[in-house]
Amino acid sequence: MPHQIIEYSNNLDSVLDMQGLVDALHSAAAAQEELPLAGLRTRAFGSANFRIADGDAENGFIAVYLRVGQGRDGDTLQRIGSTLSNVLVEYVQGQAPGHPLALSYEVQEIDAQLRWNTNNLREHMARRQG
Repeated sequence: MPHQIIEYSNNLDSVLDMQGLVDALHSAAAAQEELPLAGLRTRAFGSANFRIADGDAENGFIAVYLRVGQGRDGDTLQRIGSTLSNVLVEYVQGQAPGHPLALSYEVQEIDAQLRWNTNNLREHMARRQG
């Protein structure tokens, strides 16, 4: 069920390759053995309406939320969050060094009693592999 949700100020569309960021974070999350690939989704949403710090038009933000189901210990969640946060920082620094940005990465654990899921992706993945 891991979902990475990237929220960003859309003034970054001309500065960063956002699909590249989606791909980098998705690949890095897929490499974490505790995050099942069949449940992994990574998506980005640009915000057209925002104001950051002193309001300078160049200021930007990227906030990433990794939403996961319960069952992983705190050390595991800390390691995964730190790893993925580093991917975010390295990607952005590689494309927009010195650009005024606020970056954040947060892991959110979802209460299993308060979510409902239905999907058939595992079956489709198995057919494609076999």
